[in-house]
Amino acid sequence: MSTAQPDEDADRATPDALLHTRTGTEVAPEDVVLAAGRDVTPKNLEWAKRKIETEGAAALDKLLP
Repeated sequence: MSTAQPDEDADRATPDALLHTRTGTEVAPEDVVLAAGRDVTPKNLEWAKRKIETEGAAALDKLLP
């Protein structure tokens, strides 16, 4: 029988800044496609390349929670 108390922090949301995990490495088109929930196809890779060209690394950050 456990007498552990419920974790009070379990009901709190994680701050957005802590959810982003990019390590500063270059963002690949495949990363953007997958973060968008799309299949890796030539058409989607071209879309991701254009998105990276216009938004930079933020293209991936904008897709992540």
